[in-house]
Amino acid sequence: MSELSFEQLLEESFKTIHTGEVVDGKVIAVKEDEIILNIGYKSDGIITRNEYTSIPNTDLRTLVKEGDVITAKIIRVNDGDGYVALSYKRLAAEAGNKRLEEAFENKEVLKAKVNQVLDGGLTVIVEESKVFIPASLVSDTFEKDLSKYAGQEIEFVITEFNPRKRRIIGDRRQLVAAQKKALRDEVLSKLSEGQVVEGTVKNVTDFGAFIDLGGVDGLLHVSEISWGRIENPKNKFKAGDVVKCFIKEINGDKIALSLKFDSENPWIDADKKYAVGSVVTGKVARMTDFGAFVELEIGVDALLHVSQISKEHIDKPSDVLSVGQEIEAKVVDINVEDRKISLSIKALLPDNEEAVEETVEEAAEAVAEETATEE
Repeated sequence: MSELSFEQLLEESFKTIHTGEVVDGKVIAVKEDEIILNIGYKSDGIITRNEYTSIPNTDLRTLVKEGDVITAKIIRVNDGDGYVALSYKRLAAEAGNKRLEEAFENKEVLKAKVNQVLDGGLTVIVEESKVFIPASLVSDTFEKDLSKYAGQEIEFVITEFNPRKRRIIGDRRQLVAAQKKALRDEVLSKLSEGQVVEGTVKNVTDFGAFIDLGGVDGLLHVSEISWGRIENPKNKFKAGDVVKCFIKEINGDKIALSLKFDSENPWIDADKKYAVGSVVTGKVARMTDFGAFVELEIGVDALLHVSQISKEHIDKPSDVLSVGQEIEAKVVDINVEDRKISLSIKALLPDNEEAVEETVEEAAEAVAEETATEE
């Protein structure tokens, strides 16, 4: 029987290893981009940065120190440089995949830090397993710029799990929507019609302003902004303005708001301020072919019919009047319930006995004509 050489005896003293095997190794050196381990084999093991973590440009010296014990998977017995190529990341990813599969089956909410922001969405790493969250599933509203999520810790659920095709999809949108609904339901439960609330202008359109009431939006329609006429809400509000208003109506999750407080209603004592026979001053607010509407105060307009402007025949009010012009006239009729006041300049003119007698009848006809026109 031949004797074994020292080299042969030494080689046989080391354990045998195989690709795919999991081994424990003690760190004997750490560089910025690689880790050297003693794995009890004739060759040391090496873990490159890419096989340790999915985070790019990580300095491994900040994560590992000499003497640490690392469990890794053998990917090549000889990497060509005399080392055993190991992977910590792949072993961790296998455990991560199992974790994600369990989360997928149990519909569990996971939390992880955003690893990358891509054009089409976000990626997060769960125990070295990569999860992709498409842009359409990041939030319940479309977000063109996702850069704000970089490095941010977010919650999500796994909605698709297919590691063979490297397709593991996360969904944050449904969680955001559920949280908003819970907040909306809570806020709605505390609101009631007639309640005075304070909110922040979220968006302004041609037909009104949307007010954030702390988790639920209410609509302040253009017709409810003022007792007076508002041509465009954008001239009254801007995003960020704080508004104190009251809830006019709640219909399901739709909230109608108003700034027309009853205590400020200019028609409350209009029959006293604008009694028939009194002389008033106002500004021409707008004109039609049949007459001019005169603003006596904010929220109170009166009709000056074309027949009541002058003793002479006038084809249309714009022939003698202009918007913004201040005029003096006599109140010849008032209907507080319908919020209608009729004026006459002609009734103030000298030598106008006949006109005064006909004023009330003409004013009534003017009101009827105005109502028909508006309808």
